[in-house]
Amino acid sequence: MEAAARKRQQPGAAGGPGAQPGASFLQARHSSVKAEEAAGTAPFHLDLWFYFTLQNWVLDFGRPIAMLVFPLEWFPLNKPSVGDYFHMAYNIITPFLLLKLIERSPRTLPRSMIYVSIITFIMGASIHLVGDSVNHRLLFSGYQHHLSVRENPIMKNLKPETLIDSFELLYYYDEYLGHSMWYIPFFLILFMYFSGCFTPAKAKSSMPGAALLLVVPSGLYYWYLVTEGQIFILFIFTFFAMLALVLHQKRKRLFLDSNGLFLFYSFALTLLLVALWVAWLWNDPVLRKKYPGVIYVPEPWAFYTLHVSSRH
Repeated sequence: MEAAARKRQQPGAAGGPGAQPGASFLQARHSSVKAEEAAGTAPFHLDLWFYFTLQNWVLDFGRPIAMLVFPLEWFPLNKPSVGDYFHMAYNIITPFLLLKLIERSPRTLPRSMIYVSIITFIMGASIHLVGDSVNHRLLFSGYQHHLSVRENPIMKNLKPETLIDSFELLYYYDEYLGHSMWYIPFFLILFMYFSGCFTPAKAKSSMPGAALLLVVPSGLYYWYLVTEGQIFILFIFTFFAMLALVLHQKRKRLFLDSNGLFLFYSFALTLLLVALWVAWLWNDPVLRKKYPGVIYVPEPWAFYTLHVSSRH
């Protein structure tokens, strides 16, 4: 009897007086987290979006340009180019910024899916680094991006001919496998983040001036990403999924916050730019031959080698 009484008086025993403060603290913390997820609105992440846009332009868009600008003597063809070092930096900085973006989401996102997506993103971008490095170095040997691998003049003279199969395998790793493992998790992470960018306060559904200024360079970069990466189907699927989510949440009287509006308007501008790009090159016979089929979205670098570099 005395032992049972002492057990009931222990601070850690269930229902004892010592358990009430801890339980009430956990309940209060749990309810506060739920309340923040339901009604919280994150401020516009100017620092992250600025760094994100800047490094996309410098490390991704500027990568092939840097390879052509810097003297070949500084980066011999049998060594990594300056563009390769840009790509290595991109493969480190971009996942870090994506993780920081997810951390600031007002909604708790599935961590396992985030981790798998980040790992796949890094692996795909690294595969692309190797394939893209060799393909761009071939430019100095006369390789033409607007032609297929087998139609390139420098490939027709290769002996034995099985070497062409190796270059086609390299092209596959670069343009198909690398792009798929790079861009699918990239857009998946952005969509998951976008799904948490809703607020019940319609007054908070607006963008500051700084966000409006970033929409243009952000949308222009995604145009380059979609066209050069040949991922129009993935992009349009993501955009319409975002649009469907916006319409669905609107029925619940939930509206996009400033970060969601920034991402949505950037993608909308990208779609407009892709449409203008396709309309401009619609009747180009050479590019039409390289990009047959219903989805016709020429690559900017194919346009460059066909219409710009060939004139010099």
